[in-house]
Amino acid sequence: MKPFLALGLGLSLTAAPVWKAPAQAPLGQLSVLELREDDPAAPPLPRPGEEKLGPLDLRSVEPLPDGRGWKLTVQPLRVGTLLIPALDLGDGRHSPPLQVDVPRTVPFGAPWMGVGGGKDDALPYVPFPWAWASLLLVPVLALVLGWVRHWRRQGAARTRHRLRRTFSHHWPPKDRSRTALDEAHAQGRALLVAHYGDEARSWGAAEFRQRQLDPWAVWIQSLDAARFGRTEPPFPSREDLLNALGGR
Repeated sequence: MKPFLALGLGLSLTAAPVWKAPAQAPLGQLSVLELREDDPAAPPLPRPGEEKLGPLDLRSVEPLPDGRGWKLTVQPLRVGTLLIPALDLGDGRHSPPLQVDVPRTVPFGAPWMGVGGGKDDALPYVPFPWAWASLLLVPVLALVLGWVRHWRRQGAARTRHRLRRTFSHHWPPKDRSRTALDEAHAQGRALLVAHYGDEARSWGAAEFRQRQLDPWAVWIQSLDAARFGRTEPPFPSREDLLNALGGR
């Protein structure tokens, strides 16, 4: 009887505990491992006395609710496949070795990023400050509005400049045909309207002289004479006509 009792006691004392561990342990974060005795005939496991489980820092040790083992809270501070060697539990039993996979990638900005951060680290979501960034548009919008106002203000000047070039192209008339004379007259009237308004469409020689526009009085008289085949008075020069409008 005694040999069988001793043999049963020896088998119980030498039964191997088992580990229960997650597939991966995130770098720098706390993970829970369980070391328990699954053999109901074996006595409960004694408390592990180590401060570290191989390369893992041991943060706390708590008994399991059924009293058959221990819940070990660890924190990995290295990356890779970490090996927990067999633990001597002090009563003749040893835990089996355990491999824990600690992936390299960690959240961007985590305190342990410098330990395991790599090129695949996930960047955090940082919302763009649209409200503050919109303030940068204020000087740009002011510049655009100022340019638009200046463009509109200079619209009349641009129109006069364009009409002066067109009039210079048609004056003096290239020939004394009715078509050329009418075109020169129309371009001259358009230039006068740009300077003096719509009332200039009906001005005759007398109205031109009243406004000190003597070259333009000669201009209208020379066109009337040319329509009837006369050459007097001659066409005034382009420079005299444009210089008479130069002040406007």
